[in-house]
Amino acid sequence: MKAINSRQAYCCNAVLLAVVGLLASKSAEAEFFEDSKTVLVFRNFYINRDYKGDNVTKTGNGRSGKAEEWTQNFILNFQSGYTEGPVGFGLDILALRSYKLDGGGGTSGTQALPLDRDGKPADEFGRIAVSGKMKFSKSELRTGEWSLVLPVLRADDARSLPQTFRGSMLTLKEIKDLTVYAGHITGNSPRDDGSMEDMTLFGTSPYTSRAKSDSFDFGGAEYTFNNKRTTVGMWYARLEDIYKQRYFEVLHSQPFTDLVLLNAKLQYIDGEDDGDSLQGHLDNKVLGGMVSLKSGLHSFRVGVQRIGGDSKWLRVNGTSGDTLVNNGYNSSYDNARERSWQVRYDYDFAGLGLPGLTLMTRYTKGYNIRVNGDGSEGKEWGRESELAYVIQGGRAKNLSLRWRNSTIRRNFGSTNQFDEQRLTISYPMSLF
Repeated sequence: MKAINSRQAYCCNAVLLAVVGLLASKSAEAEFFEDSKTVLVFRNFYINRDYKGDNVTKTGNGRSGKAEEWTQNFILNFQSGYTEGPVGFGLDILALRSYKLDGGGGTSGTQALPLDRDGKPADEFGRIAVSGKMKFSKSELRTGEWSLVLPVLRADDARSLPQTFRGSMLTLKEIKDLTVYAGHITGNSPRDDGSMEDMTLFGTSPYTSRAKSDSFDFGGAEYTFNNKRTTVGMWYARLEDIYKQRYFEVLHSQPFTDLVLLNAKLQYIDGEDDGDSLQGHLDNKVLGGMVSLKSGLHSFRVGVQRIGGDSKWLRVNGTSGDTLVNNGYNSSYDNARERSWQVRYDYDFAGLGLPGLTLMTRYTKGYNIRVNGDGSEGKEWGRESELAYVIQGGRAKNLSLRWRNSTIRRNFGSTNQFDEQRLTISYPMSLF
């Protein structure tokens, strides 16, 4: 594991030592603990991919026509309050542990578990992420390790354990309806890795790629107006010597009646290689938009997305694709020059006397994909559904069961055709 740099270590130690010192005061200690919360999440995760077509005997693990893993996971999340005074200090701890229940070298490849050099999944993995925080007025400075979710750096939490990052972030809220962000990230621990490593471009590995960086800088601002119905966001991100990127977003929510609501999202992303261009020439532009109409218990969505340039969408390895409007369970439809569209339908079964039961189904099609620069057109489509139920009361309140079913077909790449099942059972227990 790469050692933390001196500047990062100094900032982290300064905040943590300040917290310890202030806790010597009984009044400070009271605020620190009285406003704290601790939640232990029990997450049972199962995934199965059934490969089709030419990939039945070439699944990536080389031994089976399927990829299948089952894990039991524990996520302990402690979030303290702040000490009293004009500057308050706090401490957050995220303890992560995953245990293999089933899965072997012949059925690996789902990214639910890390793999050893022989391609065999680990029996267990995890880590402890600690971050110190300092609050002044309406703003906050955080340093250490935590699970960060921003448009330009979005932690992935779609497998056994969530992704975490090491670094520092300043969040300013001194002006009404305006939030300003600035941060510096030095390390990355993806969803299937218990170590902290340098960052690479999505689709490459920090273990095999020479194009890696320990410096990701970002800044952004979000302004909300129109009675909080409209938000405009602008972001800048830079993975040193690999890529730099600008992101613009407009969100709008327009109620027509108490039962009818229109939501819209428009985004534009522009990126290219940075500095020494360790990953070579990069050129990417993304234009996307989604409109959703919610009427009572029904919701309908339509999304369109256009990729420009000769590169895929630029992001850090292991991060989630949920920033893009057409992101799905197994594809973000973000290949070079790809065009895609999506239709989606959601239903809440509360109208049938089954509160807590919801259904989502969608279809996404991508085409005009540049494949290996040979002039041929790549195509892909995905069909996905989710049936979820959250228990509404009793001792098992908030226990959730989620079944995801998906089918994806492509005419390019490896392991490009499969049917997939995911089952997640999650129970959050509030400890204190």
